[in-house]
Amino acid sequence: MTQGSALRIAVLDDWQSVAQKVVDWTALDPIGDVSFLHDYPADTATVATRLQGFDVICVMRERTIFDDALLGQLPKLKLLVTGGMRNAALDLNAATRLGITVVGTESYKYAAPELTWALIMAVTRNIVDEANSLRAGHWQVGIGSDLQGKTLGIVGLGSIGQKIARYAQAFDMKVIAWSENLTAERAAEHGVTWVSKQTLFEQSDIVSVNLVLSDRSRGLVDGESLNRMKPTAYLINTSRGPIVDENALIEALEQNKIAGAALDVYSVEPLPADHPFRTLPNLLATPHVGYVTENNYLMFYGQMIEDIQAWQAGSPIRLLAG
Repeated sequence: MTQGSALRIAVLDDWQSVAQKVVDWTALDPIGDVSFLHDYPADTATVATRLQGFDVICVMRERTIFDDALLGQLPKLKLLVTGGMRNAALDLNAATRLGITVVGTESYKYAAPELTWALIMAVTRNIVDEANSLRAGHWQVGIGSDLQGKTLGIVGLGSIGQKIARYAQAFDMKVIAWSENLTAERAAEHGVTWVSKQTLFEQSDIVSVNLVLSDRSRGLVDGESLNRMKPTAYLINTSRGPIVDENALIEALEQNKIAGAALDVYSVEPLPADHPFRTLPNLLATPHVGYVTENNYLMFYGQMIEDIQAWQAGSPIRLLAG
């Protein structure tokens, strides 16, 4: 907590330039000055120079990397606030060692599942190509796939996977699921059938990845898993890019081993301009917008203000531990 002088507060990672309008930041006027920073280089030395004067920095999840090298060059930084309660771009251990408090926010629980289902509908019904054909002055260009009676395989039946399962059941789909900790009993509680990982990839018409990124899940959807999929099947990933072996997926798409894929997340974000995912014809790619919704941003930025107020008052909330 900083006392006796006005806090200098920076808001970063606002790629859409909306943070200043989403909530009323004047609530922080009694305790500090808020700056919205948009155009700054990403290299560590320059970012460190730009941010050295700030006591509090607000970031969006998994955008700017605050590693040991950067945090060590920010001697004034006392509070780091992130959207969400997980942020793989933050070195929590380094922050703890340097005496920097890290806090987060809650998340709107429907944003990611809704986007997942939108991608499933879009990729199976050929929505983007059909819309682009109409805009170009043409008409129908393909035949969509049906969902009724098909099998959705969910990798990870947590809070997001459970919602996706309910959506699939509303479409009269069969739902199967697997994860390392999932049991048949727990799956059955949600009307889902537990299967082995091998069976899930072999039987599913659509595979949806909904796991938290960890050492165990990194690279979990590998070439062997993709090779087990039906040639008519689709892979959907709205979780985290590194869970899927991107090179193996590129090969599977280039060789038409599967019908297609829809991705919202990538190992490197923003996605490099020359990345094959930008041009593969059987891939629908969106720029990590699973959490970019009105309700989620209201929650993120509104609770960032609450976090700063609580910390300044000496009672920090929603702490993230290293």
